[in-house]
Amino acid sequence: MQEPLAEPGGGPGPTPFEQGPDYMQSLARGLEVLRAFDLEHPTMTLSQVAERVGLSRAVVRRCLLTLQHLGYLGSQGRQFTLRPKVLDLGFRYISSLSLPDRALPFMEQLAQKVHESTSLSVLDDLEIVYVARVPVLRIMTVNLGVGARLPAYAASMGRVLLAGLPEPELDARLRRAQLRPLTPYTLCSHDGLMAEIANVRRHGHCIVVDELEVGLCSVAVPVRDRSGRVAGALNLGVRSREGCREWAMTVGLPALRATQAQIEHTLALQPTLMP
Repeated sequence: MQEPLAEPGGGPGPTPFEQGPDYMQSLARGLEVLRAFDLEHPTMTLSQVAERVGLSRAVVRRCLLTLQHLGYLGSQGRQFTLRPKVLDLGFRYISSLSLPDRALPFMEQLAQKVHESTSLSVLDDLEIVYVARVPVLRIMTVNLGVGARLPAYAASMGRVLLAGLPEPELDARLRRAQLRPLTPYTLCSHDGLMAEIANVRRHGHCIVVDELEVGLCSVAVPVRDRSGRVAGALNLGVRSREGCREWAMTVGLPALRATQAQIEHTLALQPTLMP
């Protein structure tokens, strides 16, 4: 015998709100009926649904027929099943999330997997702005948090974001930028950066070692929305050391690619996305 689902409200009995005038019992019951369908119960009869949710057949019948009328359920004979329209309920929530909201759970998994800090940024003219960060170890002297800004030309995420611009716009921005060496290793010539960013665009990733700050190695990839626009950049930052480029290519980049794909899958639910 199937166990009934928990009563609407999740407790053993009615809560004070459920006993008040603002509580819509019919709505709660309709949602319970929807929740009754799952992987183990994809198709059920009226009697099976009533048994599963612990409500009378008459109540469940009204719920099922109303949900069928609204397009959330379908039926074949005596069997009821969910219809694709029910996905709208979840998609509307996901599509309301900002880029950082969507990316952060996947970034946390990434940081736990590789045990290195990961960040997400967007482009603001000539700078990148951090919109999400999961730190593991502090490897920069600058205290980076949400809202922190760095010059785009010298950062791996910045070059990835700049690579998403049309060539004439990229050229114009670099000509306006104050390209100065931040370390002895910073690439800061206009022609050199144009060539480097073209290489980033071609390969879809960027590795920067000691250019933004001595002691920092960073690898970044773009995050694109459904239209293909570069909506942000995702990176991993590690201490600069012998073999860090090899680590970035063989360990960091594959892990970033997997996280990139997860984030882009959620962005595909909405044509355009603002941070």
